Amino acid sequence: MSSHPHTIAVGFDGSPDARGAATWALETAALLRAHVVLVYARGLLERHRDPAREFALLVGQLVGRAGFSPLHLSWHVGDGDALSVLLRATEAPVFADLLVVGSRGRDEHAGLLLGSTSLQLAERSPVPVVIVPTGHTLD
Repeated sequence: MSSHPHTIAVGFDGSPDARGAATWALETAALLRAHVVLVYARGLLERHRDPAREFALLVGQLVGRAGFSPLHLSWHVGDGDALSVLLRATEAPVFADLLVVGSRGRDEHAGLLLGSTSLQLAERSPVPVVIVPTGHTLD
């Protein structure tokens, strides 16, 4: 990795922890002039789900509050489980050189300090991983 990341991929499922991770990534990318890719893992029963459309208002609010240019934001929707989709985001076509996730996602077990996806990602990722603690907000 060079002196700073050029492409920051953020696991995003709309959950509060994912919003915190996206906020952190957008704030950081604004400072570093990096590109942010929101990564959504689409399950088998979600073939027609469009997260960019579903979360457009929410993401627009996060981008605006972070002072981030939407010209440097994109979506990557991958089929499969969150861990696999995020790990593949380090390769073509995304080429992320930093992965950012919340400490727990929508489907994690309550009471765990780290969700299983964030823990496994930290163990397996070929690039640095930032795990944003629960409750991180711009406010």
